[in-house]
Amino acid sequence: MADHIFKNYINGEWRDAASGETFESRNPAINSDLVGTFPASGEADVAEAVAAAKAAFREWSLMPAPKRGEILKRVGDIMTERKSEIAHAMTREMGKPFFETKGDVQEAIDTAYYAMTMGRQLFGHTVPSEMSNKFNMTVRRPIGVCGLITAWNFPVAVPTWKMFPAILSGNTVVFKPSEDAPHSGALLVQVMHDAGVPKGVVNLVQGAGVTGQAIVDHPDVAAISFTGSSETGAKIAADAAARHARVSLEMGGKNPAIVMEDGDVDLAMEGLIWGAYGTTGQRCTATSRLIVHEDVHDDLVERIIAKASTLKLGYGNDSDTEMGPLINQKALDKVTGYMDVAREDGATIAMGGERASGEGLDDGYFFQPTLLTGVTRDMRVAREEIFGPVLSVIKIKSFDEAIEVANDVAFGLSSAIYTRDVARAFRALRDIDAGITYVNGPTIGAEAHMSFGGVKATGNGHREGGWEVYDFYTETKTCYIDFSGGLQRAQIDNYDD
Repeated sequence: MADHIFKNYINGEWRDAASGETFESRNPAINSDLVGTFPASGEADVAEAVAAAKAAFREWSLMPAPKRGEILKRVGDIMTERKSEIAHAMTREMGKPFFETKGDVQEAIDTAYYAMTMGRQLFGHTVPSEMSNKFNMTVRRPIGVCGLITAWNFPVAVPTWKMFPAILSGNTVVFKPSEDAPHSGALLVQVMHDAGVPKGVVNLVQGAGVTGQAIVDHPDVAAISFTGSSETGAKIAADAAARHARVSLEMGGKNPAIVMEDGDVDLAMEGLIWGAYGTTGQRCTATSRLIVHEDVHDDLVERIIAKASTLKLGYGNDSDTEMGPLINQKALDKVTGYMDVAREDGATIAMGGERASGEGLDDGYFFQPTLLTGVTRDMRVAREEIFGPVLSVIKIKSFDEAIEVANDVAFGLSSAIYTRDVARAFRALRDIDAGITYVNGPTIGAEAHMSFGGVKATGNGHREGGWEVYDFYTETKTCYIDFSGGLQRAQIDNYDD
């Protein structure tokens, strides 16, 4: 491929879109910097990719799972060698600082090595039969072609959460990265190619919503895994249900961090800075609500302002940058619009609240780290996902009120509590409606071998990461072996009434 011109990857070959149409990816920190042009794929491209995946399925699924795991180990090894190279390209394309994108790649490496071990752990169950001379067991079987539709903010890690378990389990995939991070997706697929993944097992189609919809609608796509907005996820679930396709959704969040009066305020401040402003607040697990006891409210707010106001904004590949830009103009407009919403609802913009400008910032989509005080639980800024560097502070009087406020939103992904009281910690683990709860840590920091996902409008019951994701990418088959030599009619013959 020529510099700046990228293609789809279908059946082991790099190809243009059938229409010849393309779209651009630009550096969100330096908008004049063109990362590349990418194929704007349509139904024809998706159909080719699905056909390739379908054709490759049987041979791939019959390969022993430990052998598939060995290929994924090679994937992890190559990513380790290219870690800085991939991270640099990711930062250029989607904006978060280099130290963050290196962590993104490391998470993908960890996921590859974990998947390798799962090649020897796709366990079924053996269960005693209620009949004589009969053996019962369950085994796992792959599903078929899986469509993977991912977001831009973790453009290597999140695709691997889906891709590696899918192919380790014997499935083949059609992968559509976000149109805001197509280069990162292409780099990941290049690694898969170089590691020796057979043609047709992994297919890449670039594009926007029409491309994703073509994957969702294709009758030969047996399972769909989506990361993105709750609105889009709900539509995907409805569309896929009509043809009985399996769907896993990882969607929005409005994640609370509770700080009680007995919590370590210094530790909480550090966690809140990282949770609210890391990745410029553009994480589904970002800390977007601070629910703080009135006794420590003023002190904690002062500490957050003092620290956050010193954060160095800039291009993420510059060594001193601590916070990068928003992803695009649409995101900048959305976050800016929520400042008007905050004012209208009666909140106070205690810090930030404006587009950031100055040397090195004017050609990018930078927004100041922002703190909203005087927020009440009914305000839109306390209930809606802003997806930017905005932390809304809600003052509470008691632990019970804190839990009530934490649960009073449509989402339920991540949560945190800072307290020295072990009883409060365990009550929070029990009572907060979220898929993830941290005690004395920020709402971000998922580990690759742990289950990841949420409740309510955040998810649909499935999990990514860890061992549970393999349940999504496999079917359970129940097997009975009768060696009695005669007809045994289970309950009819086993119990004489």
